[in-house]
Parts: sequence; C-alpha cells; structure tokens
Amino acid sequence: MVRSNQTSAVTEFLFSGFPQFENGSFLLFIPLLIIYIFIVIGNLIIFFAVRLDTHLHNPMYHFISIFSFLEIWYTTATIPKMLSNLLSKKRTISISGCLLQMYFFHSLGNSEGILLTTMAIDRYVAICNPLRYPTIMTPQLCAQLSAASCIFGFLVLLPEIAWISTLPFCGPNQIHQIFCDFEPVLRLACTDTSMILIEDVIHAIAIIFSVLIIALSYIRIVTVILRIPSVEGRQKAFSTCASHLGVFVMFYGSVSLMYLRFSATFPPMLDTVIALMFAVLAPFFNPIIYSLRNKDMKIAIKKLLCFLKVFSTSAS
Repeated sequence: MVRSNQTSAVTEFLFSGFPQFENGSFLLFIPLLIIYIFIVIGNLIIFFAVRLDTHLHNPMYHFISIFSFLEIWYTTATIPKMLSNLLSKKRTISISGCLLQMYFFHSLGNSEGILLTTMAIDRYVAICNPLRYPTIMTPQLCAQLSAASCIFGFLVLLPEIAWISTLPFCGPNQIHQIFCDFEPVLRLACTDTSMILIEDVIHAIAIIFSVLIIALSYIRIVTVILRIPSVEGRQKAFSTCASHLGVFVMFYGSVSLMYLRFSATFPPMLDTVIALMFAVLAPFFNPIIYSLRNKDMKIAIKKLLCFLKVFSTSAS
C-alpha cells in the first residue's frame, strides 16, 4: 500500500496503546512503577551477588549475571516512557526518539535471546559432556560468548533501523501500541508497506531458529538425565536446568505471542496485555525464578544483603 505524500511531514508519533486506561491511568502507573523498581533492584542484586561470591564464578552463573544486567536496560528502554505517558496528556515521542527506543529495546532483546541460546548450549555441554566441560567452557570462552551475544545483538539491527530512518512519515501519526515497535511504525510510513510482511518473516525465522536450538539442546539434556541411575542425581541435574528453562519459556513465550501472529489482529485491550507481558511481566518474573529456584543463588543474595546492611550501618 502506498500513501499520498501531500500532507505535511510528521515530526512526532502519538501513542494510543493505553486508551482503555484514560480515566484510571494513575492506578496503572503505581503497579508499573513498583514492577520497574523491582526489576532493576532484583537484577542488580543478582548481578552483584554473582560477581562478589567466588562460589558462583562458573559459566552458568556468569551468563545469568550478564542476562540480569541486560534485563535492567531492556526494561529501561520502554518502561520509563510508559510511566511518563500514563501521567501525561500529550503521549508523544519524536521520530528520532522512537527509532532509538526501537533500536535499544530490540537490540537488548536480541542479545538476551542469543545469550539464552548460549546458556542452553552451556547446560548441554555440562550435562552431556561433563568430563570435558571445564576445558571447553573456560572463563575466556564465556567472556567471548557474552561479548559476542551483545555485539551481534546490537549490530544486526543497525541496517533495519537505518532503513526505517529513511522512510517518509507524512500521514497519520498514531502508534497503536504502548511503545515503539516495527510493525506499528512501518504502517505509518508514506510508502510501500509490503515490507512489513518481509519484516515479519525475518523476525519469525530468527525466533523459530533460536527456539529450535534451545529445544533440541533440552531434549538431548532430558534424555541424558533420565539415564542417570540415582533419583538424587536426576533431581540435581534437573535443578541446574529448571531456572533457565523457566526463563526460556517466559521469554520466548511472550516473544512468540508478540511476533509470530503475522496478519492476525487482536482487540486493542488484548494487544496491550500481550505487549505488557512481553515488555514488563516476563522481565518481572526472571529475578524471582533465578533466586527462588536456586539454593546457591539464595545463599549469595543473603551474603550480599548482609554485607550491604553492615556497610550501611558502619557508614552511618
């Protein structure tokens, strides 16, 4: 579809993803603010607990700490703007601000997805090849894999964002979403929007490919675990994977609902709920999953909190 370029150029977009909360936006603002603070503090605690506890200096916890660090910025790319929109009558964002939000949000999301794939491979090597695990997953390789996840996650989106930045926007300026996303923004372009389908296919292939790698890794892991003769051994092996598997289901479950629908359309309320689950609720549950499901992590967090308590007491 091509739109006429007769109207004046658009300089900002208007968010219309919260229409159903017009009269009670403050009631949504409070829980969203609490969730955001919890996400930031929870992930900071996990990050520093892993960094400061030498017992957690191994590949699995290294990747968890990097994932927690990325989660802070992943949510910061969208939630503060959501909060300001809930309090403001003028729910706008500049085109450059919208492009930056899309770039950082999806780059961080890509980095997390690649890191989750790396974590699945790490668990595969640990359980399926335990004797060679220390020589394969060296600290140097872990650092390289973490850096590569972030670098690739940020580089892969540059061409797409650069292309969108060249598109003319001259017609309607309402983004029917609670944050800037590819499809809602592309639909506002005054040019051929058939590229939306190509965008959907590219994103779908990337998501399905990542899910297949992780799923195949865990199918192999489960078959190996089931061969362990002792019940205690099987439980211990399953416990090391349970947290990662939970985060994987939350992350890719919400991603699939958001981006594997192609031409299917949902009611505005359901669209907003899916977006909130994708951008807010999935990151909210990750610190809970990693801390409550892991004895070593709980011990490390207690040590960190005790240290902070002693430090604050001595400082005062």
